[in-house]
Amino acid sequence: MRKNGFILGIGLTLFLALIAQFIAYLPIFEIIGSLVLAIVLGIVWRVVFYYPSYMAGGITFSSKKILRLGIILLGMRLNLLSIVEAGFSVVITAVVVIAVTIFVIYKIGSKLELNPNIGLLTACGTGICGAAAIVAIAPQVKAKDDEVAISVATIAMLGTLFTFIYVLIFPFLNIESYTYGFFAGATLHELAHVIAAADPGGSTSVDIAVIMKLTRVALLVPVAIIIGLMFARKNRTENAADRKFSLKSLPIPWFIIGFLATSAIYTTGILPTAVSDLIVSFSYLLIGMAMAGLGLNVDLNSFKQYGLKSFKAGLAGTVILVFVGAGLVWAVI
Repeated sequence: MRKNGFILGIGLTLFLALIAQFIAYLPIFEIIGSLVLAIVLGIVWRVVFYYPSYMAGGITFSSKKILRLGIILLGMRLNLLSIVEAGFSVVITAVVVIAVTIFVIYKIGSKLELNPNIGLLTACGTGICGAAAIVAIAPQVKAKDDEVAISVATIAMLGTLFTFIYVLIFPFLNIESYTYGFFAGATLHELAHVIAAADPGGSTSVDIAVIMKLTRVALLVPVAIIIGLMFARKNRTENAADRKFSLKSLPIPWFIIGFLATSAIYTTGILPTAVSDLIVSFSYLLIGMAMAGLGLNVDLNSFKQYGLKSFKAGLAGTVILVFVGAGLVWAVI
C-alpha cells in the first residue's frame, strides 16, 4: 500500500471530487457548486477518517499540479470576442469592480487583523471569480492550504447568501432584465451564483450576466501578474542569487497564461461545442480534485482563528460591492 501511496492520494481526491459533482446536481446544492462541495468533503474526510501519511504526496500533487491543468482547461468557457462585442461599458465596470473590491476587502481585513493572505484571497475571490480566482492567486503569494480553504469557504457562503437575496428582491426592483443581469454579473462571486441569480430575469438577463462575469474572469490574468510582482518586490532580498534573471523567477503564473491561450483557441471556433463543453467539464473535475486536496490538508484550528474575521471582511466588502455595482450600472447603462 505504501508503494502505491502517491496514486492512492490522487485517487482519494478524485473520489471526493466525483461525489461532489454528484451532490451538486441535487436541488439546493447546485447553487453551491461542486468545487465548494469538494473542499467540504475533504475537510469532513480528514476529520472522520483522516488518511495515512504515505498518501500525502498524491494529495498535494492534486492540490498543486492538477489544479494548474484544471485552470488552463477552464479557459475553454471564455469567448474573448463576446467581451469585445459587449463594449467598453462592460470592461470598465469589471475593472472598477475588481479594483475597488480588492482594495476595500484587503483594507477591512487589515483593520480586523485578518491574516494578510486570507484577506487578499478573499478579496480576489469576491472581486474576480470566486474559488477559481483564489486558487489561481494563491501560488503568487505562497498561500498555505488553510488560507486557501478559509477564503474559498467564505466566498461560498457569501455568494450563496447574496444569490438568494437577489432572487428574492428581483420582483420588487422594477428594472429591465438586461440591467438586472448586468448588475448580477458585476457583483456576484461565482459563475454559478451569477447564472442562478440572473435566471428570474430570463435569457436576456442571463446572457449579459454571463458576459459581464466572464469579463471579470478574463481580468484574472493581469491581476495575478500584478499581485505576483508586488509580492516579489515585497519579499526581495539582497542575495545575489535572487538578483539573477530567469524566466522561472518571474512572478508570472504561467498556467494563467495557458488559461488565456485556451480561451483564444475557444474563441476561434475551431472546436465543436460538444468538445469544448467536455473539456470544461473535465477541468471542473480536475479543479474539484484540487479542492478536495485542499480540504484534506486543512487545519480546523485555522478556521476557528480566522474564519469569522474572513467572513466579516468579505461581507462588508460584498455590501460595498453591491452599491458600487449599482452605481456603475446606473452610470453606464
